[in-house]
Amino acid sequence: MSEGNTHLLVSNVRNRLREIVGASTNWRDHQQALADRLSLSNQLAGSQDELPVRRMKDSYIEVHLPLGTDPTLREKYLNYHKGVSFSVPVLICYSHTHNKALQRSPLSIVTALVDKIDMRKQVIHPDCDIKFTGHVTWVGKTSIEAKMHMSQYHDGAYTPVLDATFVMVARDPENKRAAFVNPLKPEGPEEEELFQQGEINKMRRIELSTASLLKVAPTAEERKIVHSLFLNTLDTKTVSFRSRVLPPNSVWMEDAKVKGLEICHPQERNIFNRIFGGFLMRKAYELGWANACAYGGCRPNLIAVDDILFQKPVEIGSLLLLSSQVCYTEGNYIQVRVHTEVLDPLTRHHNTTNVFHFTFVTDKDVPNIVPQSYGGRTSNVVPQSYGGRTSNVVPQSYGGRTSNVVPQSYGGRTSNVVPQSYGGRTSNVVPQSYGGRTSNVVPQSCGGRTSNVVLRR
Repeated sequence: MSEGNTHLLVSNVRNRLREIVGASTNWRDHQQALADRLSLSNQLAGSQDELPVRRMKDSYIEVHLPLGTDPTLREKYLNYHKGVSFSVPVLICYSHTHNKALQRSPLSIVTALVDKIDMRKQVIHPDCDIKFTGHVTWVGKTSIEAKMHMSQYHDGAYTPVLDATFVMVARDPENKRAAFVNPLKPEGPEEEELFQQGEINKMRRIELSTASLLKVAPTAEERKIVHSLFLNTLDTKTVSFRSRVLPPNSVWMEDAKVKGLEICHPQERNIFNRIFGGFLMRKAYELGWANACAYGGCRPNLIAVDDILFQKPVEIGSLLLLSSQVCYTEGNYIQVRVHTEVLDPLTRHHNTTNVFHFTFVTDKDVPNIVPQSYGGRTSNVVPQSYGGRTSNVVPQSYGGRTSNVVPQSYGGRTSNVVPQSYGGRTSNVVPQSYGGRTSNVVPQSCGGRTSNVVLRR
């Protein structure tokens, strides 16, 4: 596939995007640039049928990062191999929706989700050229899926480094409502397969969102796993819910957290004058890597990233709070969840912006992570795969529902739990811990005699 915007340099991608949307090049003029974009609203299509059909090759793009020939770039991107260029998939989508008759695009295309990133290679050479290629693979009414591949030139050939799948959404110039994008027509069996995979990915995302722990209770199998995790930490000498013992070669989950804070400066803004998604991902990765490094006692390598959901844009000047948690370990693999939120210093309100999931591998086996709370156990539940995606070497994710792990309580539902009463006196008792919940179950009343209530252990 070789058509569309080819042979661009990384340094030119941002400039090209600014030309397409008419964005300002400096922070001072961003308000005027935003006002100018509002006039483009009348150029939006009323329906998808009004837009011409595109082919996959129309959006194909090839971007080069000449680390081998440009020493200044080499210094700037020394740790570049651990990042992903968010500008490239955005440009891919703008290439798909490009209208030659318009000077500027009325669409605001933003990243909704990084569906998946697979690391294909661990050794990245800092003095060899890097190439990004990609194109649109699936299109809905207002959303676009784009695949991007990163490769590096070494020993006379380009070899794969990573593959990434992005889901972008089109909005109006004010970024307030959805806007239609050009339909996509696959050509040939290979493109048909890519398009069908996009449909499958869409249905999987819908299914996982409805299976969230914030909406449904754990399955029978998952409840057994949670209970088993709880029993493994009980003191067999006392058989008390309050007496907990850490198994050998293990670490309490509460002791495997690392937190950070970032002040979001204008230098990290995107073309729409909000904080750049790549900056958020880099900061989350660095914190997750530091946590995995401290936990494993050696340098970890990233092997996979899943489900980076952009729930809320981050404004310039925000206080960005990051919290990383080791949520599962097996052998020499570590899964880290990083939660990011913005704090409004005036109202002191916290709003979640992103949730990241990183899988690392180390050179030696690491201690087992052991949860103490119900929320910790739900993030440690072990079904068979990460939403069926076996590319994650550590497939332990609660069926893909780790992105909705409830760290504080039983999804807030314990406040509505009404246990059976001891003569009507305990109807308002709400247990806080998993042990408290199990001791609160009253299956039998022994002929109505509440003094002889039999509790489960």
